[in-house]
Amino acid sequence: MPRRTLRGRRTTAAALISTSAALTLAATLVQSPANARPDTAPARHRDGTAAGVMEHLQRLEAIGDRHDGRASGTPGYRASRDYVVKKLRKAGYEPRVQEFDFPYFEQLGPSTLERTAPTQQTYVEDTDYVLMTYSGSGDVTAPVQGVDLALGDLATSTSGCEDADFAGFTAGNIALVRRGTCPFSDKVTNAEEAGASAVIVMNQGTAGRTDALAGTLGGPGTEIPAIGTSFAAGEALSAAGTSAHVATDTASEIRTTWNVLAETRGSRKNVVMAGAHLDSILGGNGINDNGSGSAALLEVAESMGGQAKPNNRVRFAWWGAEELGLLGSDHYVAQLSAANPKRFQKIALYLNFDMVGSPNYALMVYDGNNSAYPVGPDAADGPKGSGAIERSFHRFFEKYGTGSDETPFSGRSDYGAFIALNVPAGGLFTGAEGVKTPEQAAKFGGTAGESYDECYHAECDDLGNVSRRAIKANTAAILHSVTKYARSTRSVNGDRTGHQPPPPAATPRRSSHAAHAHPGDPVAR
Repeated sequence: MPRRTLRGRRTTAAALISTSAALTLAATLVQSPANARPDTAPARHRDGTAAGVMEHLQRLEAIGDRHDGRASGTPGYRASRDYVVKKLRKAGYEPRVQEFDFPYFEQLGPSTLERTAPTQQTYVEDTDYVLMTYSGSGDVTAPVQGVDLALGDLATSTSGCEDADFAGFTAGNIALVRRGTCPFSDKVTNAEEAGASAVIVMNQGTAGRTDALAGTLGGPGTEIPAIGTSFAAGEALSAAGTSAHVATDTASEIRTTWNVLAETRGSRKNVVMAGAHLDSILGGNGINDNGSGSAALLEVAESMGGQAKPNNRVRFAWWGAEELGLLGSDHYVAQLSAANPKRFQKIALYLNFDMVGSPNYALMVYDGNNSAYPVGPDAADGPKGSGAIERSFHRFFEKYGTGSDETPFSGRSDYGAFIALNVPAGGLFTGAEGVKTPEQAAKFGGTAGESYDECYHAECDDLGNVSRRAIKANTAAILHSVTKYARSTRSVNGDRTGHQPPPPAATPRRSSHAAHAHPGDPVAR
């Protein structure tokens, strides 16, 4: 393979690669073996190619191996940040590291739930019960005391929502409350203030709310163990004379993490933003989720070079703490829109790249015009211009020769904060734990009836868990879209500068469901 071009010598002409040039590059990429092992990528490659993305992924894998993952709040994320910053500086950028605090949570060891009286029963973690996010630590054996459970009325429950519910509660007992009405954090806080040594939140018992309850307390602050159980387990533990053993081992605290931002030197009349989250889940290297998007974005940023002066300024972003609820992008949008609204207003569009290398992939484009997925519980309303971004991606993949599919414009990845303030957005996605359809298998290859990524949010999300073919196609698409909008955003925002601000009383466009793009964030009530 030819040696990599020195990144410091890129020119504006190179940065503003034409659509035809991007397609030529894409065609060249297809000629490489589609099934080449990711860990055999050459060390030197042409700028803007999938081989460069694989080189970045190898480095992120090495960082994860050294530090037991790359999650925000850990040494592995700090090292990932430093790697991106080093590469950006070498490419001629002046990267900015934006620091912010966030609520960190880690389960340090297995938890325990056992009934010790009147008969012994051991419950299975993640089957009968689930440790609550931001639970405190402790090891408690004590009587279980039900709190306003009203098990005869399964339609509603206010159990544990009011201080009065704990009148007569015996300090030191384990409080058993039922899901409903108020946030879990209110129930657990009230129980802790009443002297409970641990809290068990049982599921509601209504249709769809009987399984083991996965919940979050919203942030650090709880010092006692808190777990959620199935309705059946909770009902058994509510019997008179029941005692239980509850043990948890957690880290729940405020930690610091960072976003990384870098931009070209072009005009600020219109700012084109492109982002990907850099963090992994705890205990995993996160090579597909989302090393793939981060590495592809870094390769495109390097290929443009920090000295380029396109018609529109391009601002690249690597977000922190996405896996804990889109915290990095939310922080950036909230801070910039409040501190410098005129600068925020110049953002013409935002492009998001979250998981672009799934092993059993489909090449999916965010449905920005809501044509395939109408606005509803699983799809947010795309700001005007989002449909144009969607069409551009589809046209690219059509010319590339692969075709493309659509994924809901849910707002549950880092573009959520942008569309909430009416910034047009779009992006690419190759699938998580969802199941590949026969139609997608016919179009893209792979196996129908199996998940796009069987290692989604698992320790096995490593270098062997990415499709080089998907990386090639999406790297070419990202390169094409970023350079296209660096030349002109007219197809998205017409002749205006930036984006149209939302009306003062506008309803946020983000979906009402959990924030993350992939299911996993627990419900709050």
